[in-house]
Amino acid sequence: MRFTLTARTAVPFAVLTGAALAAGLLYTASGTPASSAGPESSTAARWSQSWGAAMQRPLAGDEDSGKNWSVTGFENHTLRQVVRLSTGGTKIRIRLSNVYGTKPLKVAGATVGRSPGGVKVWPGTMKALTFGGERSTVIEPGKELASDPVPLSTSPLEKLAVTLRFPEATGPATFHRFTTQTAYRASGDHLSEPVSDAFDRSTDALYYLSGVDVEGEGSVVLFGDSLIDGVGATHGADGRLPDVLAERLAAAHRPIGVVNAGIGGNRLRHDSPCSGEKATARFTRDVLARPGVRAVIVHLGANDLRNAPDDPCLRPGGPATARQVIDAHRELIRAARARGVTIIGVTIIPMKGALFPLWTPQLEKARDAVNHWIRTGGEYDAVVDADRALADPVEEDMPALAYVYEDGLHPNDAGYQAIAREIDLGAFG
Repeated sequence: MRFTLTARTAVPFAVLTGAALAAGLLYTASGTPASSAGPESSTAARWSQSWGAAMQRPLAGDEDSGKNWSVTGFENHTLRQVVRLSTGGTKIRIRLSNVYGTKPLKVAGATVGRSPGGVKVWPGTMKALTFGGERSTVIEPGKELASDPVPLSTSPLEKLAVTLRFPEATGPATFHRFTTQTAYRASGDHLSEPVSDAFDRSTDALYYLSGVDVEGEGSVVLFGDSLIDGVGATHGADGRLPDVLAERLAAAHRPIGVVNAGIGGNRLRHDSPCSGEKATARFTRDVLARPGVRAVIVHLGANDLRNAPDDPCLRPGGPATARQVIDAHRELIRAARARGVTIIGVTIIPMKGALFPLWTPQLEKARDAVNHWIRTGGEYDAVVDADRALADPVEEDMPALAYVYEDGLHPNDAGYQAIAREIDLGAFG
């Protein structure tokens, strides 16, 4: 096991970082957005996140990510999204985000229900949600909102259908661009229908839904780029790295939630029109402000080191040096440590085998330098060596073909399983 762990001193969660204030996204100490339905008392349930996604600005689909509805938004539509929980409980609440909205988002109703998959909801399990005691709500631009809790018994690794009703034009939608899950849309009001043929449109993107919370013992957030997001995993098979980690925790009877806060193409040092805000800017919202977070696993730097001047998704900013990438990692380490959150670094995966213009000797030298620092620098609380987990046994700069997707870079399902085996579950306390 290529894993090291050192003890660190915790400090109160309630300390707000400058990044949170700069983003204008204020949260309570429990991780509930300040715009949600009131503060929680000291005797309230201890919430943790069982599922989550990182939100992005609206962006038209392309050949790689497929079509989506983020630019046009919704009008007189019902949206159903089915997610897999990592942990279960007896109560549940959801989190909705209008962080990148241009106008107030009116939600006329919301329901949750246990799902067998697809667009279906198990009969008798659908529950109406409220927000501050009301069935409808309005979320202002730049804000996130948590629903009131509702009694609903759920189990680890089961699917939950979240259905939202938008009677009026939403404008461009806050969303997550790439998923291996499917969202379904119907015209009109089908909010409370467990099964309906009206959901006749679908995309592989998620809209507005940023989290599902249960009563639990905390959660671990996986934060980073396409390795975390799950590029290369089989669609609909729950084979991404966070999915496999959730399965390992469930098998070990560890009730710790797992959150996927990856964004494909994400960078540490620069925002991207395709791949979200830079990681150092979104770390507070996407990691530290989630309820019950106790650890974060970070894979970042590959997209900073790349030199692709013709790729609009990598502008602004040219290729970073290894030192610049390391300094950006240190920002994340300091922010996590200030909240008493364990932070685990992941080495950058082999890049030489990519079947598209990517690898150069200069890139490899920088990748090696960053990986050497992650392994030996002693600044991360622990290290997961994804590089060595995927490496070809003969040519170590290449990934083993059994572990790589058809693009020659990203892991396939077996590759994600290999990385997940490198994670010591004891690191989460």
